[in-house]
Order: sequence, then C-alpha cells, then structure tokens
Amino acid sequence: MMPRVPGTQLDRVVAIVNDDLILDSDVNEEMRLQAFDPYRVQSEFSSTRAIERLINRALILQQLKLQPQEQPSDAEVNKQIDELRKDIPACGQYQCQTKAGWDRFLSDHGFTETSFFIRWKERMIVLSFIEDRFQMGINIKPDQIQSYYEKTLVPDYQRQHVPAPKLDAISSQIREVLMQEQISNLLQDWLKSLRAQGSVVVLHPGEEAP
Repeated sequence: MMPRVPGTQLDRVVAIVNDDLILDSDVNEEMRLQAFDPYRVQSEFSSTRAIERLINRALILQQLKLQPQEQPSDAEVNKQIDELRKDIPACGQYQCQTKAGWDRFLSDHGFTETSFFIRWKERMIVLSFIEDRFQMGINIKPDQIQSYYEKTLVPDYQRQHVPAPKLDAISSQIREVLMQEQISNLLQDWLKSLRAQGSVVVLHPGEEAP
C-alpha cells in the first residue's frame, strides 16, 4: 500500500483506507500471491475478496504503527520461504529447490526474489500481530490438525496430482490455518470497529478519489 500523495496517481485507486491508497496493482499482486499459499485449499479468489483483504491488512498495518512489535529476522523469513519452496504443488515442475527454478517460479507470478521477500515478511508481521492479539484461549488440538490434513489438504494435493507433504513437516502451518479460522470472527469484529473509527472508501471503475 502507498501513502496518499495529492496530485499523484500511479494506477487506478480502488480504495482509500484513512490516508493509504490501495491501487489496482496492489489487487493484482494479491491475486498473484495466492499461488504461494499451499496450506489452504485453492478456491476461486476474486478481485473483490482481494480488495477486502487489502483493506483489512491496511487497517492492521496502521495499528502496528501505533503498537510496534518485534519483527521477524531475515533468517526467519528465509526459513519460511524455504519451506514454501518444498510444499507448493506447482513448484515440482519448476524444480524450486534450485535457485534457477525458484527464480523462474517467482518471475512467472510477477515477483522478484527481493519483492517476494518483502511481501512475505509483511505477511508474517501481520499474522504475528493477529495471533498475539487474539490467540489467547484458542487451543488447536493434534486431532484437529490431523483431520484437516487427511480430509482437506491431502485430497486437494491429490486433485493436483502431486504428493502431499508429510504431516510432521507442515503441522505448524496447518495449525496456523486452523487458528486463523477460529479467530476470524474476533478479528472481523475488531476490523469493523477500526472501520467505524476511521475512513474506508471503496471506489468502483469510473469513480475518482475524493
């Protein structure tokens, strides 16, 4: 997201979250980023959902400026990215375990190694903030993780004709997915409150930013 600068516009503004602009290019990036989330069942992801997600993320990042927290180290970010390279189903045909294959996969989805690193680090920061704020009292049990793996994740990999990673290798990622599902209602209530306190404007094609 870009800070709002009067008199400048790089591409079409689709939403204004307080003083932050969400642009068409942001929505396009969010759509492309779905290819890097192998731990969720890949369902149709519309531009409308992408805009809502970007609005929510902008609100959270604005709160983070008021409540700074420790950021993940570069080593922690790279560790997660290395795990992604092993688990993304489409990475098999790219040979993402090699730098050349990973670079090609990134390029085909509109990212460079640097731009993806920055984007993934931001994602980790947002998720960490959400967990710290809402996870108290939420307990994900081992049988829930196994059930999600067997009933949801494995069938999705089978539909893509690629072997699913071992449960032990991705149990922490599945736990994250299940935790996000449980805190979703709490998060949405909080985000509604933030929207009420601030200003969120969604612009449709042909409308101009105020």
